[in-house]
Amino acid sequence: MDATTLYSIGELSRRTGLSVRTIRFYSDSGVVAPTTRSPAGYRLYDLDALLRLELLRTLRELGMDLPTIRRVLDRELSVAEVAAAHADAMDVQIRTLLLRRSVLRVAAGRGSSPEETRLMHRLTQLSGEERRRLIDDFVEGTFGTGVADPAAVAMLRAATPDLPDDPTGEQVAAWVELAELVGDEDFRARMRRTAVRQAAGRPLDIERDAGDELMELTRQKVAEAMELGVDPLSDRFAPVIDDLVHRFAEVFARIPDTEFRDWMARQFEEAHDPQVDRYWRLVWLVNGWQVVPNLTPAYPWLIQALRNDRAA
Repeated sequence: MDATTLYSIGELSRRTGLSVRTIRFYSDSGVVAPTTRSPAGYRLYDLDALLRLELLRTLRELGMDLPTIRRVLDRELSVAEVAAAHADAMDVQIRTLLLRRSVLRVAAGRGSSPEETRLMHRLTQLSGEERRRLIDDFVEGTFGTGVADPAAVAMLRAATPDLPDDPTGEQVAAWVELAELVGDEDFRARMRRTAVRQAAGRPLDIERDAGDELMELTRQKVAEAMELGVDPLSDRFAPVIDDLVHRFAEVFARIPDTEFRDWMARQFEEAHDPQVDRYWRLVWLVNGWQVVPNLTPAYPWLIQALRNDRAA
């Protein structure tokens, strides 16, 4: 083979694996024009045409459209530029397919209704920018556009949920629940109260007045119960709760009755709202962060135990 060799359409077909009909189409459209014609009028192609045709086939198999390929063959675009653009486009398609697969697995595993499946699909189809905008709207709707509570805003933004390209079913379910939660006005009010206090690091009145020693004992006892997996509604830790209630009652000069238990529960509720705690757990799940048991808020467990004792 050399630069002076000429090929018929049939020979090009055998060398490239393309059909004669396809080569004729490319020739008629001017993408791979014939070099010359035989005395009988048949089209003949040189080595450059053969190489153009082989490159054309490769680019078509990679999913490029014919107008783009023509610009590459005419050297208006480099193969590297086009390849990079198509690789980016394929990345988007792959991420979309992975998200769809995750949604389908969640729907299959949970036996989701058509409405729930549509909701999951719609929320997971949001782009990364749209998901960030959803959280930005939540932050602004919760704290306003000003910087009245910059520490609280910074705390929320530092833990922005970011759904990965190939999420697990648990992450998809967490993201859907999270997206619904941040749109609820009542939840925004709850977050506003809790986040401002947490960001400021201000102790609760009951923490301040009870003293460091009693509060440390309380956290230690509750942590032990949580590590053992004790249900706060069971009677297994009732003696421990009774002892703590009596200690608090002595400090506050109160009677350790059900009214005092209810007062204690309300005091600790100011620091931890169950819905807010749920928000943070969902953020951890979506981001794929390890949920460390020791970092699980102790007060919600204590509040449930106090209320259970009251009911008893």
